[in-house]
Amino acid sequence: MTNELKERNLTMLTDFYEITMANGYFKNGVGERVTQFDMFFREVPDKGGFAIMAGVEQLADYLRNLKFTEDDLEYLASKGFEKDFLDYLRNFDFCCDIWCVPEGTPIFPYEPIVTVRGPAIQAQFIETMILITINHQSLVATKANRIVRAAQGRAVMEFGSRRSQGYDGAIYGARAAYIGGCTGTACTISDREFGVKALGTMAHSWVQLFDSELDAFCAYAREYPDSCTLLVDTYNVLKSGIPNAIEAFKREVLPRGFRPKGIRIDSGDITYLTRKARKMLDEAGFPDCAIVASNSLDEYIIRDMIQQGAKIDSFGVGERLITASSNPVFGGVYKLCAVENEKGEFIPKIKVSENVAKVTIPGAKKLWRLYDNETGKAIADLITCEDEVVDDSQPYELFDRDFTWKRKVVENYTARELLEPLFVKGKCVYDYPHIENIKEYCKNQIGTLWDEVLRFENPHNYYVDLSQKLWDLKSDMLKQIKK
Repeated sequence: MTNELKERNLTMLTDFYEITMANGYFKNGVGERVTQFDMFFREVPDKGGFAIMAGVEQLADYLRNLKFTEDDLEYLASKGFEKDFLDYLRNFDFCCDIWCVPEGTPIFPYEPIVTVRGPAIQAQFIETMILITINHQSLVATKANRIVRAAQGRAVMEFGSRRSQGYDGAIYGARAAYIGGCTGTACTISDREFGVKALGTMAHSWVQLFDSELDAFCAYAREYPDSCTLLVDTYNVLKSGIPNAIEAFKREVLPRGFRPKGIRIDSGDITYLTRKARKMLDEAGFPDCAIVASNSLDEYIIRDMIQQGAKIDSFGVGERLITASSNPVFGGVYKLCAVENEKGEFIPKIKVSENVAKVTIPGAKKLWRLYDNETGKAIADLITCEDEVVDDSQPYELFDRDFTWKRKVVENYTARELLEPLFVKGKCVYDYPHIENIKEYCKNQIGTLWDEVLRFENPHNYYVDLSQKLWDLKSDMLKQIKK
């Protein structure tokens, strides 16, 4: 990635209360007290069966560049913060330990996907950027994967830059969409920065600019004979667009020794038009000419068009992907779960609410995924206390954390810890995997989920269970609070 993006100082991109709390911790002498926070989310977008972890690379970039500039301190002085606190920030030295679930991993509600351990001021201050980064890219990666699965092996291109929420939404949204399974993006800078292949052909204005549609197609074909895809719906798809495309292919592409790549249809009854278009192209001797469909698509429209017999080879999906418009919020939260005492012991902390869904899971924890050795499929996720080890050479009893009588003993399985180190004592240990590796890993990990979990509607509930020790801890703390 270029320094232009990687070294942006985003330290002040934070909720103001992070700064007021930091000042309060500092003034009360508890700013260096070691704390532990978890990020988790409560619901999968679109009522799906799983989400996809994304954004870890950008989180690492932010933390590596975390410092307060003199401009930052001058601003904070103008807000009334005193010199001793500003001097503390001037000498700010990040020293937290951070663990993250790897990018591309399927993730589920209530499990810790980012864990931070460090001084209260530091661990609290980075909350906003953790949530911004992971929430946004996980949301887009999750939506992209739904759309890619709906396409049933047909390529999906991310075309949403112009409808994204700001330029960072376009840049990082394209990256997340690629992790989720898209083949490329219309966003050129995301190709330069991340290697997400830039794709695209022409707009309707190209066709309108020339004296005739045929002139426009021939001009484009002369310039790009080896990658010629023509937009055929500017005037009339069947009466002029496709006939003129066929003529341009014959005049300008074939004589140069190439075959046409495709046509794109961006409006109308795409199912009907693509069936007709396929017949016309085949009869003209271009059975290898692909048909690309675009225009406000999502997973449901794509699924329906395929079921109705549309002849589409690939899809360009824009606004409904890049904004995840059907459910545009990934509700990740960041909660305190433990505080270190004078003896170096971590004391569990819990947040209680009248809303049962908002009761947190206390204590320092580990996250495990259990895989069946015969099928390779994921059985369940398991959250344990930090000092617990799952011995996968022995049977393990899982139980539903709400309906505890529902129990299952698993055998012949492999237990894998999901949280991996990102920072150790403030130093980045992230190895920055190539985006192609992240994308392939994501595809493989989704392949470990049962088809029932992959359903768009009413998916099977994938179990995220607590160990007996952790369940007892939470239960005992709730009883104590009730007393």
